[in-house]
Amino acid sequence: MILVTGAAGFIGAHLAKRLVEDGHAVIGIDNLNDYYDVTLKKDRLQWLKHKLFIFEKVDRGNRDQLNHIFNKYRPAVVIDLAAQAGVRYSLENPQAYIKSNVAGFMNILEACRHYPVKQLIYASSSSVYGANTKMPFSVHDNVDHPVSLYAATKKTNELMAHTYSHLYKLPTTGLRFFTVYGPWGRPDMALFTFTKAILEGKPIKVYNHGHMERDFTYIDDIVEGIVRLIGKEPVPNLKWSGDSPDPGTSYAPYKIYNIGNSRPVKLMDFITAIEEKLGVQAKKDYLPLQDGDVVATYADVDDLVRDVGYKPNTSIKEGVGKFVDWYKDYYGV
Repeated sequence: MILVTGAAGFIGAHLAKRLVEDGHAVIGIDNLNDYYDVTLKKDRLQWLKHKLFIFEKVDRGNRDQLNHIFNKYRPAVVIDLAAQAGVRYSLENPQAYIKSNVAGFMNILEACRHYPVKQLIYASSSSVYGANTKMPFSVHDNVDHPVSLYAATKKTNELMAHTYSHLYKLPTTGLRFFTVYGPWGRPDMALFTFTKAILEGKPIKVYNHGHMERDFTYIDDIVEGIVRLIGKEPVPNLKWSGDSPDPGTSYAPYKIYNIGNSRPVKLMDFITAIEEKLGVQAKKDYLPLQDGDVVATYADVDDLVRDVGYKPNTSIKEGVGKFVDWYKDYYGV
């Protein structure tokens, strides 16, 4: 049995669907909060309906509810994808990030400790690279200069996971996702907001006057990376040294991976791909760089390739095309 938290979310729903189609029994939990349209979350649950999928409305921030799930289903693997997402919203409502991303993750760690699991895989983020400018971003680089509270909570998750790997020998695998996009995506993300605005004839907000690059990663590539890591429990790095500590590995059963397309795309080229698919030119409102944002992201995925033989490879044209087709179908455009 595999437990997926945030199962009604964008990545969680795609992962749960892939797992049950691969023959795994999945228990999915989600609190169905109203950070964005709850109808979209419920429709994702309908989309992934399957005889091997069980859904329970549970907030992992509620320790008693979470422990009940662990006691009832005894999952062998836990994939924690629930979180308060979004960099910009963390400027408006910082408490929500501490409650969900820190306290909620604490409950996951404690449940994995008291109801022993073979492996905990959890979502981190490319945001942890913060002020780093050395490209591509490597899991072996120091990431101690976050520029948003969201990033700080994800770095905190990695530190908490390491502590439990050290103290209780809990195998933990942290995944730094790079700008995930695709069908069933979140309405607060660029591809969704751009597509919606262009179809409605409204201007799109182009931050940093368009001078940005993102390592856009298609949802199926993210899911493939996660699936390949299931059962690949991290083992202690026997060459790890406290004199020259490697941030990406440990003497404990702890590992961090980047999952990204490893091909940064200029924001204006991304917008062009949307315009070409829609056959409409966007009206653009050029704005300065937002607080908490970074100019560029670029994933070094060498560890992922070495350990599981996989590298994300979906092109922007293909990925954007699939999203737009889904959007038009879902909203009846």
